[in-house]
Amino acid sequence: MQQGPIGSCVSSRRQHFKCAGPDGFNTYGNQRASRQSRHGFTILELLVTFGVITTLVSLILPAVGSAREAARQLQCKNQLKQIGLALHSYHETNACLPAGWQWEASKKSAYSWSVTLLPYLEQRAIYDQVDRNQLLSHPSNLSARSTSIVNFLCPSDIIDPTFMLFEENESGSAKTPTSIIELPTTSYVGVFGTIEADDEIPAPLGDGTFLDSKPVRFVHLQRGLSNTIIVGERTMAKVPSTWLGVDIAGEDAACRLVGSAMTSPNCSLCDECEFSSRHPGGSHFLWADGRVRILSESLDTNTYQQMARRSNSF
Repeated sequence: MQQGPIGSCVSSRRQHFKCAGPDGFNTYGNQRASRQSRHGFTILELLVTFGVITTLVSLILPAVGSAREAARQLQCKNQLKQIGLALHSYHETNACLPAGWQWEASKKSAYSWSVTLLPYLEQRAIYDQVDRNQLLSHPSNLSARSTSIVNFLCPSDIIDPTFMLFEENESGSAKTPTSIIELPTTSYVGVFGTIEADDEIPAPLGDGTFLDSKPVRFVHLQRGLSNTIIVGERTMAKVPSTWLGVDIAGEDAACRLVGSAMTSPNCSLCDECEFSSRHPGGSHFLWADGRVRILSESLDTNTYQQMARRSNSF
């Protein structure tokens, strides 16, 4: 190969050329690869990629959602089991189950059956904050009224920690309801039976396990502990319920503490006191023997009602 003066190029027999640039350095070129190749995605490749990603997401997301709901159902089930253990411990100590509610002296406030279970649920500190000898609105109950207990809340439900109890509107007028008291929420209410429990307290005596201020013993459950449901779920959207208690002037007062099994679980067009959940297919119930399982929303009404009754007579 011949080399010329600076700035000139001399061809070789292999068609390569060597140039001496003005800066004194040699550069090389190739006539068959004069441009550097560049790589990238075509529109077709991008569309195929997006299609694959979309398909994978559509397959994965439902599976993730199902796994999360399964975990929430398990947590809800375990919480009801803990309530069942507490009820059995209470019965062993007191030879009866808690009454549906307990009156204070003036009978203007009624405290829920759940309150008496707090020491058995490792919630002694909260139990000590409840003064059942005073009105629910008394300053001594201020702390309890604002206390949310996580173990009383179903993780699948959309829940506010507290709700406002309004005065019962007996006239049915369109006037703005009067607020009475703010109460802590619960997802679990006692089984009142097959009788509507949304009347003012005192309500008619139910045929279930938690009724008025009259305690029930396991021996009263004549259909057997394994055949009787005693606690169930209710969503906040149905009617907000509380573990603490109610003012008897409140709207659907009794219904805030207990529930009725009149039609079927998750019945969207039924009475607000019915049991319901956001679990697909049904609602969790605690049986008197301590087990927990979901009752299907397609359950026969007669069978459902039989499960809720303690017996044919009290």
